[in-house]
Amino acid sequence: MNTLAALHDLTGKTAVVTGGSRGIGRAIAGALAEAGADVVVASRKLDACETAATEIAKESGRRAEAVAFHAGHWADCDRLVGETLDRLGRLDVLVNNAGMSPLYTDLTGISEELYDKTLAVNLKGPFRLAVLAATHMAEHDGGSVVNVGTAGSLTASTRELPYACAKAGLNALTVGLAEAYAPKVRVNAILPGPFATDLSRGWAPEDPDEAPFVPLGRMGRPEEVAPLAVHLASAASSFTTGAIIRVDGGITRKV
Repeated sequence: MNTLAALHDLTGKTAVVTGGSRGIGRAIAGALAEAGADVVVASRKLDACETAATEIAKESGRRAEAVAFHAGHWADCDRLVGETLDRLGRLDVLVNNAGMSPLYTDLTGISEELYDKTLAVNLKGPFRLAVLAATHMAEHDGGSVVNVGTAGSLTASTRELPYACAKAGLNALTVGLAEAYAPKVRVNAILPGPFATDLSRGWAPEDPDEAPFVPLGRMGRPEEVAPLAVHLASAASSFTTGAIIRVDGGITRKV
C-alpha cells in the first residue's frame, strides 16, 4: 500500500452515517466502507437502511449495520450511539448528513411546526449526536466528525430560509466542537451546492448536466462529495479541524 493510500485507510474503524440510505449519505457510507471502515447506516426508514447496508457489505466486504433513527429526536441520537457501540464495539467517525429542507409558499406561511422540525433535524439532533460521539472518541482513540451542511448556509435564499438558518448553525457548531474536543477529535464541515439527488428533483433542471446557473455548468454528483468525506475521516487530514469546505461547483465563489 502506498503512502497516500495508507493515510486514507480506515481499516479497523467504525463510521456512522446519518441519512445514509440515499443520495450523498449513501455515497459517503459506501466510500467509507471501501476505505476499510465498518459502517452504520442510519435513517428514518429501517427498510431503506437495510437495503443500503446489504449493498455496501456486498460491494466492500465490510460489515454494515442498519439502524432506524430520527435526526430530530435526542433520544434517537442517544440510542444510535448506544447501538453502534453494542453492535460494533467502537465509534471512530460520525458523518452528520441527515437533513431536510421543506417547501413553503412564502415566509409568512411558515408554521411554527415546520420551523421547529427543520431546526430539529438540521441542527438540534446533529448537535446532540456530535457531542455524544465526540465525547466517546475523546475518551478512547480519538476520531473525526464530519458535518454535511449546504452552500445555501452562506447565501440564505428566501426559498429555503429556515433550512439555511439551521445549516448556518451547523457551521458554527463545527467550529465550536473543533475547539471543544481538540486535540483527539477533529470536526469539519462539507457544504455541498446543487447536487443531483432525489431530494433536488423538485427544483433541479431536467438535465443535471445542463445547469447554466452553476459556474461548472452542471449539477454535482454524490460520488463527488464522498472522497472528501473519506479524506476528512482519515489520517490524511490529521492537521485539518474547524474547516468548512465548499463543494458547490463555484456557486458561492464570491461569498
